[in-house]
Amino acid sequence: MFEFIDKLGWRPAIGDPSVMGWLTVAAYAAAAVLSFLAARRVRIDPAAPQGRRERRMWLGVAVFMALLCVNKQLDLQTLLTKIGRELAVRGGWYEHRRPVQFLFVLVIATVAIAAFVWIVRKTRSILKERRLLLVGLCFMLSFIIIRASSFHHVAVILEAEIWGIRLNWLLELSAIALIGVSAAQTIRHPEG
Repeated sequence: MFEFIDKLGWRPAIGDPSVMGWLTVAAYAAAAVLSFLAARRVRIDPAAPQGRRERRMWLGVAVFMALLCVNKQLDLQTLLTKIGRELAVRGGWYEHRRPVQFLFVLVIATVAIAAFVWIVRKTRSILKERRLLLVGLCFMLSFIIIRASSFHHVAVILEAEIWGIRLNWLLELSAIALIGVSAAQTIRHPEG
């Protein structure tokens, strides 16, 4: 097991030690904290289940943002990529990895979209008042699916710059900002 991990060449370290990397980690952490605070601010009425659903939704968003923060900090997707590459080499099918990569992206996209649809259905009445959160989650889901594809031509597009700002940063930080602003609105006005 240790030989396998050593061969990967991955170490738990800062994934992106740049100013933008740290800014993104801080943004994820702030959105996680704001989402947790939003969950705490939601009023629970014993006669109406909507408050409990909204609290669970915000707690779920807080956990999701915290996990993305940890992933951004430790660069866990690179670890996953290296594990996949090593398994393909050891299994003798590295030359035929493209269909497996496509299937992996398809499974990730399907699971993410199914989870998103399920969440929207469960929280439909809440999301009518929290459209900003819905848009932020849509952006985040799109960003995750695009990053998961990790095909060369997709990476080139994400590295493209608009007015000196990478498209990658624009998509990710916009999604985080929308989620954070929606959480802040819920903190200020828990009733919607």
